[in-house]
Amino acid sequence: MADELDELLGFLSSPQPNVRGAAAGIVRGLTGDADGLRALSARAAARCRRCSGCWRPRGRAGHGGSGGGLGSQDGALSARLVSLGAVVAAMDVVAKRGGEQPGLARSLVMLLANLTQVDSGVAALLQVGDEKMQGLYVAKLVRSFCRSSSESEEEDIFEHVASILVNISKVEAGRRILMEPKRGLLKQIIRQSDSTNQLRKKGVVSTIRNCCFEADTQIQNLLSLAEYIWPALLLPVAGKKIYSEEDRSKMPPELANALSHEREAVENSEIRQQALEAIYMIVLQDEGRRAFWSVNGPRILQVGYEDEEDPKVMEAYELIGSLLVGKGDDEQDQEQGGGQKP
Repeated sequence: MADELDELLGFLSSPQPNVRGAAAGIVRGLTGDADGLRALSARAAARCRRCSGCWRPRGRAGHGGSGGGLGSQDGALSARLVSLGAVVAAMDVVAKRGGEQPGLARSLVMLLANLTQVDSGVAALLQVGDEKMQGLYVAKLVRSFCRSSSESEEEDIFEHVASILVNISKVEAGRRILMEPKRGLLKQIIRQSDSTNQLRKKGVVSTIRNCCFEADTQIQNLLSLAEYIWPALLLPVAGKKIYSEEDRSKMPPELANALSHEREAVENSEIRQQALEAIYMIVLQDEGRRAFWSVNGPRILQVGYEDEEDPKVMEAYELIGSLLVGKGDDEQDQEQGGGQKP
């Protein structure tokens, strides 16, 4: 298997279009589902050789990693690909040939989404251990993600970056890179939360939620993005109703304007639940709770809760409500002079 995987990596960076196309086909199989992953060792060498003639890939330095995540066959294969330098090769091809071969770039981004499900893949993409280069790959992917959004999902080459962002934000090192103020990556990501592409939307909200695990030490950093983060988290759980002028008068413009007319509901319950989980982690902090009251957040949750039917999402609403009842009286007096809790 090692020889076949090593050979595939070489074919991905071939200067010959027909060879790259064949390799891309294998990548599509590899990224489509678990069966595709398992079929790689049986397909890779034979298919590439048919297209390559006498050409053979150059040797490629391996990229060390911690190994296969969950210990499953798929995880082991992903870890093996990472150890052979798949992350580095994929990023190199996307950077150099993504513009001329968008189909290949899309497949490689899907491959990266799979590889970052294992710890070694995350570490390779974050470039952990290289202080000068650390975060460079992530910054490139975020830039492409934010520049390439399209109304047509079939044309959205970088939509699967959303899954990569979720994967890397599950670890502290990834959250640190995304939340570093000088890089400004989290701000760019949050602004994609209004995308009509559900993969993007879900990935952005999940990434914000993961970053909120750092709220105990990063609350000021999170709140510095308040004009973006509150709409991203509150609008999915605000329901469809038009809010009263009185309610909107207690909100910042970015919320008040959006809630002044009827909206399509966010149908994906996972998006709603993860938005609420992120809010919960923010309002656990005193500063976050005060900020939540200042945007009339409790009223938004109350209205949203009235329309909610999913039991798990309702429970997430209620968890925030119990926190506000237990700790929010002072903030209510200071920020709202009254108001209703969910």
